[in-house]
Amino acid sequence: MTVPLLVGLFGTAGALLRFAVDSWLAGLPSPRRHWPWATLVVNVAGSFVIGLSIGLSSMLAAEWHAALATGLAGGLTTFSSWTTATVRLVSEGRYGAAALNVGVNLLAGIGAAAAGIAVSGG
Repeated sequence: MTVPLLVGLFGTAGALLRFAVDSWLAGLPSPRRHWPWATLVVNVAGSFVIGLSIGLSSMLAAEWHAALATGLAGGLTTFSSWTTATVRLVSEGRYGAAALNVGVNLLAGIGAAAAGIAVSGG
């Protein structure tokens, strides 16, 4: 199987998973003010997947590493939604929430990537 096909298939799976997480969280009772939970969840999960694939890179063929890191994690994560959610929070005057959104995504993402590497023994 070619690398582009694997990346495309895994990318599709990641995008569908992101849609499912967003749809599921949107259906839950929510507090009065919006918080970008779905974006946080998928970005942290994607960071873990990339960390895992990096940790396993010595055991994975290059095409499977690309499928996981570029395809699955790339389709799952969303930098653009994170940044636009932050801009929206700022435009609503919710500066603390915007700063928290940046900090939590960054720190949790780094932690998840490190955890993925650690779990894989990498």
